[in-house]
This record gives sequence, structure tokens and C-alpha cells, in this order.
Amino acid sequence: MASLKDLRNRIASVKATQKITKAMQMVAAAKLRRAQEAAEAARPYSQRMASVLANIAQAVGGGSDAPALMTGHGRDDVQLLVVCTAERGLCGGFNSQIARFARERIRSLLADGKTVKIITVGRKGYDNLKRDYGRLIIDRIELREVKQIGFANADAIAKKVIALFNDGQFDVCTIFYSEFKSVISQVPTALQVIPAAPPEAEKAENGATAIYEYEPEPGEILSDLIPRNIAVQIFRALLENAAGEMGAKMTAMDNATRNAGDMINRLTINYNRTRQAMITKELIEIISGAEAL
Repeated sequence: MASLKDLRNRIASVKATQKITKAMQMVAAAKLRRAQEAAEAARPYSQRMASVLANIAQAVGGGSDAPALMTGHGRDDVQLLVVCTAERGLCGGFNSQIARFARERIRSLLADGKTVKIITVGRKGYDNLKRDYGRLIIDRIELREVKQIGFANADAIAKKVIALFNDGQFDVCTIFYSEFKSVISQVPTALQVIPAAPPEAEKAENGATAIYEYEPEPGEILSDLIPRNIAVQIFRALLENAAGEMGAKMTAMDNATRNAGDMINRLTINYNRTRQAMITKELIEIISGAEAL
């Protein structure tokens, strides 16, 4: 049985931990609002850009004017997976869910005889994948020193990916991230960005496909628009991850605070029972000694 001193030390330790988890929960809640607003603000822009890209791509079709970033190399033998996770832990299963989703895709591609290459964005993604697929990781990008994710960070990643594509080092690129739904719901998502897989073209009110005239030529517009769209989609993925991380961290720290409270209650009850038992024992010894006299 633990002594009273051990129990007091344990209770004090758990109380100190509870204060830390409560403070982390409050910090995550404060950051979540800004991160959620940024993620939700980025969605209409990225969706509208994808819609514009779809209309221009329809005008070009699969002709010679279409850039390789849109049409690809005509094969899918080498797959590049850009796995975006958080830089830090203490956010429940947020990072492991993304890593598990990416791991399932990796196993499926390898089973189909494809060559897989991985770029990790975020330290936790690298930590989760290095044991099983360390040989497949060709680059790791950490944004730990970045206090607030900006478009410049996403643009730098997009330029690296495009440079690898231009060098012929892969055929298809897919981004893995977690789409923010709510504080308790983040959905692992995979988005193919190379070759560009735009949604359906915008339609007019009568249901017909809208027709536009472009200046300069559509192929020239796509050459500038597709790299920008890749950077925008990566930026959106980073913002969605930031919001999801804060939501998961707030939930995890709230659960940790509650669990610490329950543990303090159990330890306090155990402490009181042990103390009462010791007092009773001492009284019995005193009474027994007095009767012996």
C-alpha cells in the first residue's frame, strides 16, 4: 500500500498536469477560431479556381496546347504522395489517421506494381511513415518554425513538386491531408493535383455548358494557372490541417483534463481511506496499551 506521502505527491503531480492540459485546451480553443476562419475562407477561392480551370481545360481539350501538368505523361507508373500532417503531437489521433490513410494507399499502389515516392510535410508524418516506408521518402518539409501558415509556404512546396514533375521523376501526384468538418470531426482526404483533375465545367442557368472566349490563348493561360492552382490546393490542405489539428488538440486536452480530475478524485478517496485506517490503527494501539496497564 502506498504511504500518505506518496499519495500526496501523486495528487500534487496530477493536479500540476491538469493545469497544463487545461491551459493547452484554452490555447487550442483560441487558435482554433482563427484557423477555422482561415480554412473556411480558403475554400471558395480554391473551388472557384478549380471551376475556372475546368472551363479553360474544356476549351483546350487534350490538344497539343494543353500543358503536361494537366494532361500528364500518359502513364501512372510512378506515384508521388505528399503527406501533410501536423508538426506537433498531443492532438489525439489526428496525425495517425492521415498516416493510416496514406499507408493504405501506399500498400495498394505497391500491390499494383507501382513505384511510390513520398514527400512528408510536417514532422509527425515523417515519424509515422519512416519505420515502414523510410526508403520511399525522398524529401521531408518541416514548418515548425512557421508561426502562421502563409501562401508562400505552400508555393515553395508546389515549386518543388513541379520541378520534380518537369524532371520526369513521377507521373501522378496526390496530396493527403485532413479536411476540417467540426471540432470533433476531421476527415482524411486525398486530392490528385498532377495531372490536374478539375471538376465539371461551369454550366449556364439553362443547364448548358458555359462558353467563354479567352485572351491570351487557353493553353497559355493554363501554363500559368495550373501551377498556381497546385499551390492553392496545397495551401488549402495546410489550412485545413491547421484547423483540424487545433480542433483535435482541444478535444484531446479536454479529455485529458477530465481524466486528470477523475484520477484526482480516486487518489483523494484512497488518501482519505488510508489516513483514516492509520488513525484507527493508532487509536486501537493506544487503547490496547492502556488496557494492558
